Amino acid sequence: MTPAAYAQTLQLNLTRGVTDVSQSVYSLHMYAFYVCAVIGVIVFAAMFWSMFRHRKSRGVQPAKFHDNVKVEIAWTIIPFLILIALALPATFLLIDMEDTDDSDLTVLVTGSQWRWDYEYFDYDVRYRSNMATMREQVYGNLEKGQNYLLEVDRPLVIPTQRKVRFLITSDDVIHSWWVPEFAVKKDANPGYINEAWTRVEEPGIYRGQCAELCGRDHAFMPVVVIAMEPDDFESWITNEETRLAEQRAEEERLLEMQMDMSELMSLGESVYVAQCAACHQPNGRGVPGVFPALAGEGVSVDPNGIDEHIDVVVNGVRGSAMQAYRSQLSMRELAAVITYERNAWGNDTGDEIQAADIHNFIQGNNN
Repeated sequence: MTPAAYAQTLQLNLTRGVTDVSQSVYSLHMYAFYVCAVIGVIVFAAMFWSMFRHRKSRGVQPAKFHDNVKVEIAWTIIPFLILIALALPATFLLIDMEDTDDSDLTVLVTGSQWRWDYEYFDYDVRYRSNMATMREQVYGNLEKGQNYLLEVDRPLVIPTQRKVRFLITSDDVIHSWWVPEFAVKKDANPGYINEAWTRVEEPGIYRGQCAELCGRDHAFMPVVVIAMEPDDFESWITNEETRLAEQRAEEERLLEMQMDMSELMSLGESVYVAQCAACHQPNGRGVPGVFPALAGEGVSVDPNGIDEHIDVVVNGVRGSAMQAYRSQLSMRELAAVITYERNAWGNDTGDEIQAADIHNFIQGNNN
């Protein structure tokens, strides 16, 4: 195995990537590396040669001078030229990386603790991408899979041979959307939108993750992108639009339905385990001083407490780790998990929250 191939297996160098930009970034990195290596060889060779040739044991006497105009001009001009030689290609590459004009597709990427939302402009498609690695693997109860912590339930899908623009923002804290093989790494800042773009020539699956320390589950926020041929992408986007339209129609139908307590508790428990238990713990006791308890004193049982509880789950709590689940869960799931929290672990309020209650609450706030 060649040294370069061996280094690749150890991931000691930058990823070459699959886009023209990522290849250019790699080439610029190697160019700068070789320039620095040559400078290092010259400097250290001159230093060791001087130490050997002019050592005291040979009786060499040090030269007595205070300055040398020629040397000072040389060590000013040469580094200046080296910096220009590095800065020019880097500048042109940065300009190219920031040029999102003439894109064929725009995707809004929104980070939240700890998952990604994707919304396609010009299409009626929006969904959430969660990590798919099982918690049993995280806790060591199962053997880790090939793509441990780098697998999701809903990957981002983009077409090949098309310029795709990403608008990147956040719902809560600072995240960073990073796909090494695209040479795309942009911070997702709440209240701001950053832009990036890519053009993938060949179909494939490309993985990345959040590259910002965004909270206790930072490691559980992967990015997976599937690049499809343009025709396959159009078929996928059409199927997604149809599926999501049917899902919204089903949700409208469910608004008129009343779930009994057993159904609410069953669905609510599954939603709680998937979305809430990591912070508030499976027993609802939370983490003292970090995440509040939901068991016992954690839930208010007075009439006004229901609206307060709905507000916290639907809209989140600004300035805390409690995120808004309004865009993450269906109204049926929201109703079920709130009902579960108000009746599990001995709370026993008897409150039954229905999807229509969530819908009315949201409509009331919008008005």
